[in-house]
Amino acid sequence: MNQQRAEEIVQSGEIKHVTYQGERVYIQQVDAQNKTARIYPLDDPQKEMDVPLTQLVEKL
Repeated sequence: MNQQRAEEIVQSGEIKHVTYQGERVYIQQVDAQNKTARIYPLDDPQKEMDVPLTQLVEKL
């Protein structure tokens, strides 16, 4: 996923169909400098992690 799209998703506040390693996730914030996103799985909000933006996939 590119940085601009990830930031659009964060700003919208909506839950989009975004996956990380096949698991649906919510994007909390984007770190433009490090090209990472703070995410958590929809089924486990306590499991926050920072991942590379390139690892996120949006299903349209």
